[in-house]
Amino acid sequence: MEGDDPFEFVQDAPLFVVPRTLEQLRAFREGPKLADLPGVNPSPERERLAVVLDDLTTRLLAGIEAHPTKFWVLKQFQESLEIVREEDTEAREHFGMELERLMEMLGIESSDGVLTYYLSPI
Repeated sequence: MEGDDPFEFVQDAPLFVVPRTLEQLRAFREGPKLADLPGVNPSPERERLAVVLDDLTTRLLAGIEAHPTKFWVLKQFQESLEIVREEDTEAREHFGMELERLMEMLGIESSDGVLTYYLSPI
């Protein structure tokens, strides 16, 4: 894995950012996340991961209109994925599901392997 560039195979594409897109991102940021995270007491883990998702969504809202491309969004994802890399498999899987929700809102059909690269066991 070392030395591999997960962005080597990313097919960049323009994104169509409309007011509804920004509304969905704001709703995501304000709404509950990781509700299905299992565990006896997943609250600390959920809170930790939710903060990373909130920061990501804030970055997306701040820059998506100036950088409406799939590549730019995935680079923002990368920053957050680096932070959660040490989390357990279950947490990473649920984090990935949240990123897939964001991709759907943004009209990104595939991460071209970026999510798999970061969410797979190290």
